[in-house]
Amino acid sequence: MRLFKVNYQKQDDEQLMRMVAKGDQRAFDEIYGRYAAKLAYYFTSKLKHDKEKGEDFVHDLFAKLIDRPELFDPSKKFKTWIYSVANNMCINEYKKMAVRSNTTNGISQDLPVASHEKAVEEQVYEQDFASDLKEVLKELDDKHSEVFVLRHIDGMSVKEVAEVLEVSPGTVKSRLFYATKKVAGQLEMYNPKQEK
Repeated sequence: MRLFKVNYQKQDDEQLMRMVAKGDQRAFDEIYGRYAAKLAYYFTSKLKHDKEKGEDFVHDLFAKLIDRPELFDPSKKFKTWIYSVANNMCINEYKKMAVRSNTTNGISQDLPVASHEKAVEEQVYEQDFASDLKEVLKELDDKHSEVFVLRHIDGMSVKEVAEVLEVSPGTVKSRLFYATKKVAGQLEMYNPKQEK
């Protein structure tokens, strides 16, 4: 019998995963709460902005985590590990999509993206910025948009991004420089210094 109450919010990710491995449901709920929305955005942005598929991938990833929590090595950083797994899932999906692209399924690639249906009330300015940022990220090729998303939206360090994508930190910096320059140029109207 436990004599003290665990404050799950104060536990780091790695400790939570040790608890998940012992069958602690509340520890899993905390990890899910910390990463589900971020991973949904990551998957959606990597998978041709297919929100439904992004949510399915989040479900699949966390189902794997419940079934086999021992796959995570608690001596490593959980955030880097979970994004590496997510990145590999996307790579596998790209391979499947390449195979499927050789057959026609009749689905138009020009279907509208339903990613603006957020229930969160935001100011018009923020909505416009978020919408324009998504459009600019779509214009970038995958290798540049993914480093931008991981670094600036998911808040990873250059070293963590390099580990997730299995490239050198120099490559990350180079791609990040290009992506940031492109994004800044396209979204110049949101820079308060531009107002005269």
